[in-house]
Amino acid sequence: MTARYLREEHQIFRDAFRKFLEKEAYPYYDEWERRGIIPRSFWAKMGENGFLCPWVDEKYGGLNADFAYSVVIHEELEKVGSSLVGIGLHNDIVTPYIASYGTEEQKQKWLPKCVSGELITAIAMTEPGAGSDLANISTTAVKDGDAYIVNGQKTFITNGIHADLVIVACKTDPHAKPPHRGISLLVVERDTPGFTRGRKLEKVGLHAQDTAELFFQDAKVPASNLLGEEGKGFYYLMEKLQQERLVVAIAAQTAAEVMVSLTKQYVKQRTAFGKRVSEFQTVQFRLAEMATEIALGRTFVDRVIEEHMAGKRIVTEVSMAKWWITEMAKRVAAEAMQLHGGYGYMEEYEIARRYRDIPVSAIYAGTNEMMKTIIARELDL
Repeated sequence: MTARYLREEHQIFRDAFRKFLEKEAYPYYDEWERRGIIPRSFWAKMGENGFLCPWVDEKYGGLNADFAYSVVIHEELEKVGSSLVGIGLHNDIVTPYIASYGTEEQKQKWLPKCVSGELITAIAMTEPGAGSDLANISTTAVKDGDAYIVNGQKTFITNGIHADLVIVACKTDPHAKPPHRGISLLVVERDTPGFTRGRKLEKVGLHAQDTAELFFQDAKVPASNLLGEEGKGFYYLMEKLQQERLVVAIAAQTAAEVMVSLTKQYVKQRTAFGKRVSEFQTVQFRLAEMATEIALGRTFVDRVIEEHMAGKRIVTEVSMAKWWITEMAKRVAAEAMQLHGGYGYMEEYEIARRYRDIPVSAIYAGTNEMMKTIIARELDL
């Protein structure tokens, strides 16, 4: 069943993008996983072919495309592998901050290169002592003439190694009450004095996706790199988290669909006790349960996408989609591995990688516990 927000032009775009990935991504993905990073050359090819930030206005080099094109990109990238999550983050999580809150000068300077792949972006919120509790970040930015002096540390930063632009959440007023009113966003460029990257972090999954620690020691950032207004950073983050969490839900939904497809193929080929594994009732029932949950997830996430595209405030629905679909995908991963038997635990089978990659979706973009807290608050409990 095709979603109502998808039209013929979106399908044409999907076909073109899938062909691109079949040539430029699928054959190399295992190598990228072994090397622990996706090469910048792939980013450049994505940009050359119009697959980076297609929603950006034409005057900045984009296609002025609707969010349905972004959905197609997220789904097709996830089908290749979850380690491509950094591209989705660049496309629909980080770059929108520049488009929404940047000055005309900032947009002219950065957006065309975000579209071309010359600039790779990241957003730095999480700190060693502050994850979901953004109001208590400790990174500071003190105004000094025509610059901000930034001190602090960020961790678990997606695209942290490759990033040329990092949107950093920092305290420009450490004494603000309540604390979140003192948060601002600064765009820190690659060669900023005092800005260094730590090690590339080794993760349970997402092996090809570069995640890093970032350090700021008297980093001198031009005051012109302030994004929006001082003290408004927390509000900007809250406004953009709706789309970020929707992106996570879309990827998790797609991953679940891929895992069931892999499992169906496997049990129909594998034999035991003289018949195909797919013929055992217990296997059929487990796949029937998974298929039902996946169908429910797809129906819900498609509805949420429609409402998001219509510009509605859907904080509750996005939070529901993010927590339920990521938890569903985790259940599917465990069942899918079990139905693969011993082969499911072998690195040569894709389900092993999928099993490793999916759990973090319940953690990033706000933990699922935070999603339930938001839902409860929206229910006026």
